[in-house]
Amino acid sequence: MDDALPPAQHDLGGNPRFRCVPVEPDVDPPMDDFGKRVDALRVVLREKGLLTTDEQRLHIEGLPERDYFGLTYYEKWLRSITAVMLAKGQVTWDELK
Repeated sequence: MDDALPPAQHDLGGNPRFRCVPVEPDVDPPMDDFGKRVDALRVVLREKGLLTTDEQRLHIEGLPERDYFGLTYYEKWLRSITAVMLAKGQVTWDELK
């Protein structure tokens, strides 16, 4: 019996639709203000023990395909952080409105 899960949208291994392009090693684009805020939020929540990298990764990898490919890098982070905080009862939908 094969217990392997089917590949999810983040598992692109060999998918010709998403061919890799060369990247410059050690050259990261500067982070914009939105990215800085989301990263700062992540750091604070991790320091307070409210968020782990595994929790964040789980929610990013679980995004529907439309969202996974339609959101920016830090939009995915914020969506994930929000999902974790909602699941843990740290915030409510009403508070997020």
